[in-house]
Amino acid sequence: MAAGIDDIAIYIPRLYVDAADFADGRGVDPAKLQKGLGVSQMAMVDTNQDPACLAANACLRIMQKNKLSPEDIGRLYVSTESSFDESKAMNSYVVGMLEQVYGQGTFEHCGGVETKFACVSGSYALYDNANWIRAGESDDKAALVVVSDIAKYDMGSSGEMTQGAGAVVMLLNDNPRLLAFDPKVTATSIKDEYDFYRPFGKETPIVHGQYSNLLYLIQVRKALDLYKEKSLNTGLIKLKPGETILDHIDYFNMHLPYSNMGKKALAYMVRREWRQLPRWNDIIKKIGVAEPTPKDPRGTIESVLGDAEFMAKDHEFTKLFTETSEFQEIYETKLASSLIASKMIGNLYTASLYLGFRSSLEFEYQKEMDLDGKRVGFGSYGSGSSAMVFSGVIMPEYASVVKDMNLESEIGPRRKLTLEEYEIIHESKLAPEQSMLNPKKEFILVDVKTDDESRGERRYAYNT
Repeated sequence: MAAGIDDIAIYIPRLYVDAADFADGRGVDPAKLQKGLGVSQMAMVDTNQDPACLAANACLRIMQKNKLSPEDIGRLYVSTESSFDESKAMNSYVVGMLEQVYGQGTFEHCGGVETKFACVSGSYALYDNANWIRAGESDDKAALVVVSDIAKYDMGSSGEMTQGAGAVVMLLNDNPRLLAFDPKVTATSIKDEYDFYRPFGKETPIVHGQYSNLLYLIQVRKALDLYKEKSLNTGLIKLKPGETILDHIDYFNMHLPYSNMGKKALAYMVRREWRQLPRWNDIIKKIGVAEPTPKDPRGTIESVLGDAEFMAKDHEFTKLFTETSEFQEIYETKLASSLIASKMIGNLYTASLYLGFRSSLEFEYQKEMDLDGKRVGFGSYGSGSSAMVFSGVIMPEYASVVKDMNLESEIGPRRKLTLEEYEIIHESKLAPEQSMLNPKKEFILVDVKTDDESRGERRYAYNT
């Protein structure tokens, strides 16, 4: 039985920080954000928003767009690393909000959990629900998988330049119009690591940036190796002499803590895949520099990062490689469209990969590309750490969904925050009722109780 994504919807907060303003306020060269990281704007939640209401607003949009009733939905999963309760799952909050619109008890049949594994958890949720559909357990009902996060870092930290917020929801069923997942090829890699984590009681994460970036590349590469093995064993992909697995994936979507990380990840994967092929000799001749190797043959992350000479040479080699026409072709045709939304919105943690997929669909369609039958690859990474690589094929009916996608109109009119306003919101100095905007036909956070008997209870309302 087929299983895949029938539709996809987004909800992005309409407050944002302009990267140039932020850079000026922090005494940073704007080029570091806009060119180095690929950040132009960072979406920010208002005082009356949290990850649960972002998720609920995304769900409401996809249900209204597809004229779905609660009876059409059999599962509702929320994947996040912005959880605010260690017991009560975020999907229960979302159900409660949706029932304010659809009626009390209308979603009580709907199963689901909140999943957590940093930014990769949404991919595990997709895999779980796709298998629920394939197993025939769905009884013709659909699943909603929501990825919702607020990427928040300490003020003054390097991570502060890669913040953002938003939710993406995917409607899964057995007759998808957008993308059908390739069966039996999903591959994972997992390892106990402390590259990025948020201990109990801490609102912002502890980040080891360079270590986490390199670990991301290594883990996704390991998952890609297993994906290749499964794809060849199942006969999904047949390699000819001189080909790599990447030649059989038409579009890539990578985890995007910032948009240019997607380009770095692609360069890393392409270098590794092309290294054993005749074409690599031509690349080296064109670059005019031999590919550097680390001094320590063990190649541990610590030894690589500690090898300053290698890191400098590898950075320069990567820069030269990405300037070649061969890499530029694969970048422009397979990845570039997926980065556009990230530049406008920022880091969405669990949702960043799927915002990239959504971005790729819209902007490739605008280029009048025929997407029917194209294979889309997903490189998902979550700190802590795990990677997942999987793929799917675009369905013939895709245009009926993609033709109406318009990122700017779906976000709506945006308000630019001053640096002072941003810092006030960042430090949670305002109550929910002191919001910057007054949204209509959206779920908002009304109150968080502080008394001992009910501490932490959250109240939401549908603002008509």
